Amino acid sequence: MTTRFYVGLSVGRIRSVFKSASEPTESSHGSLYVYVIGPFRTKRGAQFMADYGRNNPHCQTVGDAEKLGLKYAGRKSPYPETWH
Repeated sequence: MTTRFYVGLSVGRIRSVFKSASEPTESSHGSLYVYVIGPFRTKRGAQFMADYGRNNPHCQTVGDAEKLGLKYAGRKSPYPETWH
C-alpha cells in the first residue's frame, strides 16, 4: 500500500503535514488531530494547504491546494509582501 500526504490540525490549532499508509480515522489518529484534510497527491500541495489554506477563499479543496502549490512552487510566499 502506498503512503499518502495529509494535513492534520492538532489540538493546539497547528496544521502539520504527515504521511499515512491508510486513511486516517478517529481510532488511528484521533489522539493526534482534531481533523484531517486529504489525501494529497503531492507533499507540495499538502504543504501549501497547511501554510496558506486557513480562511483562504482560493484554497478550499485538495485540488485547489495542488494547483496553487504547483503555480507558486519555488517562491517564498504566493502573496505580495503588501498583502500581509
